[in-house]
Amino acid sequence: MLKNPMEALAWRGLVYTAFLLNFVLLCQFVLLQPLVSALGSKSGNAAELFERVSQSVKVKHYSEALDDLNAAIEADPSLSEAYFHRASILRQLCRYEESEKSYEKFLELKPRDSAAEKELSQLHQARSALDSALTLFESGDFSKALEYISKVVLVFSPACSKAKLLKVRLLIATKDYSGAISDSGYILKEDDDNLEALLLRGRAYYYLADHDVATRHYQKGLRLDPEHSELKKAYFGLKNLLKKTKSAEDNVNKGKLRVAVEEYRAALALDPNHLAHNVHLHLGLCKLLVKLGRGKDALSSCNDALDIDGELLDALVQRGEAKLLIEEWEGAVEDLKSAAQKSPQDMNIREALMRAEKALKMSKRKDWYKILGVSKTASVSEIKRAYKKLALQWHPDKNVDNREEAENKFREIAAAYEILGDEEKRTRYDRGEDLEDMGTGGGGGGFNPFGGGGQQFHFTFGDGFPGGGGGFEFHF
Repeated sequence: MLKNPMEALAWRGLVYTAFLLNFVLLCQFVLLQPLVSALGSKSGNAAELFERVSQSVKVKHYSEALDDLNAAIEADPSLSEAYFHRASILRQLCRYEESEKSYEKFLELKPRDSAAEKELSQLHQARSALDSALTLFESGDFSKALEYISKVVLVFSPACSKAKLLKVRLLIATKDYSGAISDSGYILKEDDDNLEALLLRGRAYYYLADHDVATRHYQKGLRLDPEHSELKKAYFGLKNLLKKTKSAEDNVNKGKLRVAVEEYRAALALDPNHLAHNVHLHLGLCKLLVKLGRGKDALSSCNDALDIDGELLDALVQRGEAKLLIEEWEGAVEDLKSAAQKSPQDMNIREALMRAEKALKMSKRKDWYKILGVSKTASVSEIKRAYKKLALQWHPDKNVDNREEAENKFREIAAAYEILGDEEKRTRYDRGEDLEDMGTGGGGGGFNPFGGGGQQFHFTFGDGFPGGGGGFEFHF
């Protein structure tokens, strides 16, 4: 029994104070237990901490490892190895400023430690290489920038997200789209909500013309951030390209060829760098222009397609057709012969080649229509009138001062009339047949109004002769 109220009050105060002290101790034990278990005692159980940190790093749980090390350093600021491990992890993450401070703190506790000095040097190299790579990327020297990232930065800072994403951008810039897909895939395995990785991977699929997969990447990114400007631009840009392409193709099917030409060109203007898709746009435009008979424009579009894919058979065939339109006969034969060798069973190509070879052959013979100055649709009377006029103009007796030239001209005029003035010979000539024995001058039996062996030729022009009265007769 307490003797008085004052003693009772003092006793209760003592009990309350003891309770508070025990509560505080309990809280300290609960809150500091991770540090106690991490550090153990001064007898060396800190090794457990570093083993756990090592395991976290192996599974790429860098935040957990840094949390453990920060807690250990807070509990024991003299724990030098914790600074070293923290510096190493921060270097791998390319958090260079924080890493440098941790290395320096470690070197204060353990001066001239060779391992720390080596890693600090690697940090400086990685930071310098990353800065250089960023500068080279901005200047357009993508290959050199990629070399800095791959051979320096990611060697000393393999967990550097900034460097990994820059590498993907550089792979896309150097048109290594498969490499970009692979590298961005590794990033997304670690962080499947990484918006920039989704954008870049989608862009790589886009440039491979795998538009469905590209669209899915863009859509996933936009679900995570509907206002992401680059993702929006990529997504709606792709939709517009596909819409323009489909519209051009639909108008071709509807027979609206001139409208389709403009839509093909509009689609090509959207992204000149999208070669895997544009090669088909160039080819479609080339075919369309050949169909419209616009040989020069068609040739340009076919060349654009072949510049992207030199083995594109359809483009080679269409270029041959375009060359036929502009009467580039030898080039047409060359293209179509090459196409026939690539696809020897294709009868359409063989037919086109035969047309080209015939056109080339015909281009090398004399154009009797041109010699008489008449069109290929001229009537018999028009041909006769032209012949009479030219024969009188170039008769050797009327060209004494340039007799040799006149004889040659007169010979050509007479040969032209012999073929074009004869319905059967003209028909055969128009079909492209060889008429070497009919005045073309190609063989021993060629027509020659001046003949050999003293033979005489008579050319008589009646009342229809220009300027004519009773007519003229020339003897050779």
